[in-house]
Amino acid sequence: MPDMNILMGVGNTLRNDDGAGIYLAENFSKNGWISLVCGTTPENFTGIVRRENTKILVIVDAADMGLSPGEFRIIPEDMIEYTGFDTHIMDLKNLINFLRDITKEIILVGIQPKDIDFGECISPEVMTGIKLLTKALYTDPHNIQKTRI
Repeated sequence: MPDMNILMGVGNTLRNDDGAGIYLAENFSKNGWISLVCGTTPENFTGIVRRENTKILVIVDAADMGLSPGEFRIIPEDMIEYTGFDTHIMDLKNLINFLRDITKEIILVGIQPKDIDFGECISPEVMTGIKLLTKALYTDPHNIQKTRI
């Protein structure tokens, strides 16, 4: 079975910009890639990551990084903290620790939200960031590594 790349869109579409990863995953399509709309339970999709012999796993989630809304960055693994509880069932640090043994490379991308209040709208600034991130992923997922936090 050939290696596949997987995009996991993580977030909560009921909290406005927290749905950025979901929106990106819903609209991402590229040969050699599987796009997974994971919502708040990315751990439910780990079987697919294992089964597909994943080469590169890109996880996209809204993250408050103190940037301008819509800006995105690679989040180095050592900067991810155990939160115990966040908007997801399993925190991303535990998820990445679990996935490390079943995929060759993991890239976590945070996109700065503007508004995570209850609602179902993605702000124009975050939508622009999603489009730029999508373009970078279509070109080469390693291109976005130039913009680390």
